[in-house]
Amino acid sequence: MSWAAPEAAITCVLGPNGAGKTTVMEMAEGLRRPDSGVVRVLGTDPWRADADHRRRVGVMLQDGGLPGSVKPLRLLEHIAALYGTPGELPSLVDQLGIDDFRHTSLRRLSGGQRQRVALAAALVGRPEVVFLDEPSAGLDPHARLDVWDLVRSTRDRGCCVVVTTHSFDEAQRLADRVIIVASGAVVADGTVAEVGGATGLEDSYFALTRAPKASR
Repeated sequence: MSWAAPEAAITCVLGPNGAGKTTVMEMAEGLRRPDSGVVRVLGTDPWRADADHRRRVGVMLQDGGLPGSVKPLRLLEHIAALYGTPGELPSLVDQLGIDDFRHTSLRRLSGGQRQRVALAAALVGRPEVVFLDEPSAGLDPHARLDVWDLVRSTRDRGCCVVVTTHSFDEAQRLADRVIIVASGAVVADGTVAEVGGATGLEDSYFALTRAPKASR
């Protein structure tokens, strides 16, 4: 599996369960060591990366990975303090509607509310590269649009944004580049128009991921 995500662009990675996209993301995030091949983020092996490199990378895990007993603002203030030039936390809190549940511990939040806190935690350090695992999962339609706007604005300030998603709508609305993976291989790589072709992204996805040895 070989692909690259450009800077100042949103790259959406799609693939069926078991295709290998989560494994690749975990290697890029420095959470898993590759058995073979090469993974580089900002020119560095993420597994061996030092603290300076990690400050330049934001990560939003699908399950959040956040401490349940802490309240959202206290957690975000703590994370922001770890960075030399964090983003504007009040603006981020406002954009994601976190102030509405600021006094509730994370374990008592709904899944969608935890998603918003996890996204804020990934972005508060103004990373140069950010990995977002299904950032709009579990959100209502209005919150989903707010998240998409925030992801676009993150891209527009020059960040390399990598989004894993099962949503064709999300990919079509966000992606500058789409990567489709199946059975551990890249089967499509290009813009939404290039990958979708004449039939559209969803039809192309199913045609490519159902083929026994699809290649493109």
